[in-house]
Amino acid sequence: MKINVDYDVCESNAICTQVAPHLFEVRDDDLLYVLNDAPGDEDRERLMEAVNRCPRAAISVEG
Repeated sequence: MKINVDYDVCESNAICTQVAPHLFEVRDDDLLYVLNDAPGDEDRERLMEAVNRCPRAAISVEG
């Protein structure tokens, strides 16, 4: 799997960080950072929840 974020759409509202804090982080600069852009299958469920809960549909997954 590979995580893709459309940073032109992302509002850094941190919903994904609440769902998968080991994959996403909003830092002091108020920008979203992907901590692991190629997570293993063990992270699929949390990652897909983060994708589905993103209000701007800024997160997608390949693979």
